[in-house]
Amino acid sequence: MSAVTSSSPIATSLALLGVHLFLGLMIFAHGFRKFFRGGKIAGTARWFESIGVRPGLPNALMAASTEVGAGVLLTVGLLTPLASAGLMSLMIVAIATVHRKNGFFIFNKGEGIEYTLGVAVVALASGTLGAGNFSLDHLWHPVTWSVTTNFVVTLVLGVGGAMAQVAAFYRPSRAS
Repeated sequence: MSAVTSSSPIATSLALLGVHLFLGLMIFAHGFRKFFRGGKIAGTARWFESIGVRPGLPNALMAASTEVGAGVLLTVGLLTPLASAGLMSLMIVAIATVHRKNGFFIFNKGEGIEYTLGVAVVALASGTLGAGNFSLDHLWHPVTWSVTTNFVVTLVLGVGGAMAQVAAFYRPSRAS
């Protein structure tokens, strides 16, 4: 699924590696924290309930599992468009459920969409370009899709997954 071929310059693959390591390790850490730190899954479930994502427990498990899974896949560069779509979907759900009412800037009270939108856009770019030559996608070439196919797969699954999640489970109180 790597759209960047073996003839790509080393600099391009190193840049993609940097993006994938950052995105993968960052989102993995979020999932790991949900499972093992702070309030753990129970605390995440309570918070989800408080923002209108119901039922909280299965959604907390789904979010944490997606974060850990997408994080691992992005870090090693495997199934990159699918992992990027998962990350993009997480960020769009975060925008829809928490951040959109707080404006653009992250320093706004309640945090705006700036960070989550930025991560979603970078996830779309990483899914579109693939993981580069320093990845399991390149090493194993399970499937090689075109840049256009990568873009469509990442965008449709990322936005579609988020829309399905919000439609199925987001039930904010009238005061929200």
